[in-house]
Amino acid sequence: MPAFSRFLRYFMAVGRLGSIRKAADELNVSASAIDRQILNVEAELGLPLFERLPTGLRLTAAGEMMMASGAQWQQGMAGLRGRIEDLRGLKRGHVDIAVIDALATGQVPMMIAAIQQRYPGITIGVKVLGNDAVRRAVIGGEVDCGILFEPQSYRELSVRAFTEVVLGFVTPPRHPISRRDEARFSVCADEPMIIPAEPLAVTQQISVLEGATGITLNRKGTADNIRMITSLVLLGAGVGVLTSLDVQTEVQQGTLAFTRISDSLLRPMTLALCTASARTPSYAAAMVIGEFENGFAALGHAASRT
Repeated sequence: MPAFSRFLRYFMAVGRLGSIRKAADELNVSASAIDRQILNVEAELGLPLFERLPTGLRLTAAGEMMMASGAQWQQGMAGLRGRIEDLRGLKRGHVDIAVIDALATGQVPMMIAAIQQRYPGITIGVKVLGNDAVRRAVIGGEVDCGILFEPQSYRELSVRAFTEVVLGFVTPPRHPISRRDEARFSVCADEPMIIPAEPLAVTQQISVLEGATGITLNRKGTADNIRMITSLVLLGAGVGVLTSLDVQTEVQQGTLAFTRISDSLLRPMTLALCTASARTPSYAAAMVIGEFENGFAALGHAASRT
């Protein structure tokens, strides 16, 4: 086990970086030690794991198989360590979370900071991804839990907590639309618009509104990033359409205004905390997920106040 684990660590670093020298620098070991480990295993297998090219090393078919199996082995060992910690009853371990871009500021970082203070032995890794990428990361076991929009159609996910978030117009505070708490979609018919693009989850709802109302938006710009949309709105480039969650920080700071779209056909979007149905969370992950479950309603409350 120790010899294999050392080889695997060396091999995967070389496979990822394409260079023994770069792997040696990253791992702080000698290049000759890494090369010797790889050559020994290649001799034992009777197949090369790398093509030696003038520009570096490239995985062979056997090397790609070894790389995939190595990733599974590392993931399995991480799970085993977590289960051993469970047996010891220690409040420590590592938890990976995936969240959508709208949650990169505001309530979720505050919740993570509070969890780290309460459980100093637990480290938390956060991935900020597109909505569908969060779903794939949870199902694929890349993370322990994820927060995403509209998960109910996916059988591979277990919803641990949820709240509702509404869609609305995002404008500078002095814009005429900002004087209303809510307005129908038709109010934007003559406005220059900054519209979300895929993979942002609100894109489909905007398409439904356009189709149902017969309104063709004056698209002055599109973006697949919430921060870019809010920046363009702040600069006066147009009116944005986002969820209340996307701009809660800016609205609370007074830099942007949010006006809910009141059309009856538009339903709130469900924001959910999810885990993979096929996996049992580690002891550390279960504690972190429990903390998120307890504070999840605050996400909806914060968004509803915008």
